[in-house]
Amino acid sequence: MEIIFATHNENKLKEVQVLMPSHVKLVSLKDLGFEEDIPETADTIAGNAIQKVEYLRNRFDLPIFADDTGLIVDSLDGEPGVYSARYAGEQKNSEDNMDLLLDKLTNNNDRKARFITAIALHLNHCQTLFEGICEGTILKERKGDKGFGYDPIFQPDGYTKSFAQMTLTEKGEISHRAKALSKLIDYLKDVN
Repeated sequence: MEIIFATHNENKLKEVQVLMPSHVKLVSLKDLGFEEDIPETADTIAGNAIQKVEYLRNRFDLPIFADDTGLIVDSLDGEPGVYSARYAGEQKNSEDNMDLLLDKLTNNNDRKARFITAIALHLNHCQTLFEGICEGTILKERKGDKGFGYDPIFQPDGYTKSFAQMTLTEKGEISHRAKALSKLIDYLKDVN
């Protein structure tokens, strides 16, 4: 089965490719020569995933899925949330985003947070939504050099290392994206 993953983010693509079963051929937007920016203007994480699929579903003749992820910090009333990628500005700079978040949490001992990933799937003229959540804590400083985004400052509950200190395989066993993707994969098994 071929399915389009609607992302320009090479890091996300690598993460998802590792988790996909061998019978599913992942087709990237780069593979399709599609370089347009896809709008992300919804006010929820799920809304952004749906918006991406809606934007692309009539352009390609394959099943398509898109995701959006947000980091929710309890003591910051859910910030950065739906604005996680552009928290420190439209340039979407991960270092700036982490600096801003760490600065806002400087004198805050409540560092409880969670990543939420929503995946929207368009298949057979139907849309289905899948969600994955990973609970954790925002560290006081960056740790590790793997991963992307907020990975160096997010430590999942029950672990002593940040996402950025984990291998793709380790992260793939527990991450928010892996949990949502697992639900998507189970669904694809049922419809095929």
